[in-house]
Amino acid sequence: MGEQPLSGLRVVEFTHMVMGPAAGAILAELGAEVIRVEPIGGDRTRRLLGSGGGYFPMYNRHKQSICLNLKDPDGLVAAKKLADSADILIENYRPGAMEKLGLGYEALAETNPKLIYCSEKGFLPGPYENRTALDEVAQMMGGLAYMTGPPGRPLRAGASVIDVTGGMFGVIAILAAVEQRYRTGRGQKVQASLFETTVYLVGQHMAQKAVTGQAAAPMPARVSAWAIYDVFETADEPVFIGVVTDALWEKFCALFGLDDLWARKELRENNARVEARDEIMPEISALMKSFTRDELIAKLDGTGLPFAPIGKPEELFDDPHLVASGGLQDVTLTDGRTVQLPVLPIDMAGQRTGAPDTLPEPGDQSDDVLADLGYSAEEIAALKEAGAAA
Repeated sequence: MGEQPLSGLRVVEFTHMVMGPAAGAILAELGAEVIRVEPIGGDRTRRLLGSGGGYFPMYNRHKQSICLNLKDPDGLVAAKKLADSADILIENYRPGAMEKLGLGYEALAETNPKLIYCSEKGFLPGPYENRTALDEVAQMMGGLAYMTGPPGRPLRAGASVIDVTGGMFGVIAILAAVEQRYRTGRGQKVQASLFETTVYLVGQHMAQKAVTGQAAAPMPARVSAWAIYDVFETADEPVFIGVVTDALWEKFCALFGLDDLWARKELRENNARVEARDEIMPEISALMKSFTRDELIAKLDGTGLPFAPIGKPEELFDDPHLVASGGLQDVTLTDGRTVQLPVLPIDMAGQRTGAPDTLPEPGDQSDDVLADLGYSAEEIAALKEAGAAA
């Protein structure tokens, strides 16, 4: 990409799990220098099993690692020096944890007034702010689980959507603060949160209630705005098809030879089709079952009709669009294996942002970072000997 958009910005991370690291990962892929402060031995996120096994490689690429013992006075001094060198600091520890260490915004802004300090929390300031929250807690509290599952069976979304989106909102606030700093010369504290992120995402359903007076039903039981907006069974694997305009209804009828339905002029307006959905769907469902998934995709591709096979995450490694468009990048894991992982879902100046990378071992860049902060080789060795750094 040549010089990357955020080249020259230094970010220091005191993070774990997903939300904080996701914010840093976005900045890192856009060219910021991101230095991740880990405890001695490395962040425990590195060692999660099961569904947590992908957290660290996905959200810690393009970063440097320094291991500091923040309970050791000398380790804490090094952390403060690092924060003084930063443009941006990101943290997502429990409320009050950074302040107890002397690493809260007010303390750091005294010596680094240009610092932009991003706290990623469960809740923004208010009655709930000291509660502990996780992605799942926020999805349950904020209405997303209710909207995702069938009535009476709240269901968590199938990815850490609130952690990652909360990280994205943190990045939006950070970049807004960077722009404002150009005008004022000062940094500021910004916050993003899991609960309020969830509320923003379900805002469309809140708006439905506010505008129509009707509460939104969970998505599996909802009354769709369109008559055909469904996952259809085929002869083998299911396919989603949406007919979301009157022009697409004409195209849909012509494509599948539904002359009898097109002949019914009263159905050429969407709302009339919604009211007649129970009448027209049996014929359409039966027709879709006469095709295989691949036959149906071949018929729909290029028509302008929205459609989608039901993909699985493991199938995306071989997706021809992702492979051809640079949507995946090589990442070498700490065990030496190279895998492919998704890059940011954006294109800048005609290019994708990803580039091959190697995940750092815990403390891989400790010596270089400490030397950059003015520590001599002897002082670095003494910090390691005392257990303040590793």
